[in-house]
Amino acid sequence: MVPALLETKSNKNRKHRYVCNHTFSELTAVCPVTRLPDFYTVNLAYEPDRKLVELKSLKMYFVTYRNVEILHEEITNQILDDFVRAVNPRWASIEVQVNNRGGITTTIVRRWTRKEGDLIDPRYAGK
Repeated sequence: MVPALLETKSNKNRKHRYVCNHTFSELTAVCPVTRLPDFYTVNLAYEPDRKLVELKSLKMYFVTYRNVEILHEEITNQILDDFVRAVNPRWASIEVQVNNRGGITTTIVRRWTRKEGDLIDPRYAGK
């Protein structure tokens, strides 16, 4: 998308370890199959390092998806990729909940760490 929209601020509390958790319940995009709107709730959590995301820019970034034709999995991965590129956190986690459509509830989850990259909970990895 447009990672330049994600502005950052300096983290003045770097000596402390803490988590920022942001929930945005108004994300919309367009289903590329039906061309109908999809509605999402995004839960984004991260441990800051040098930078914090500026919240108004995060909201405006989410709004850019309004008319984009994109699959659930693609929007989840694109948001996290753009976020990590802009903020460079120690780790980040995203959960995108898709509003129920046709009796199916969907949640896409991705966890990322600077040290290990993408992580999968062993419960989902068939172990």
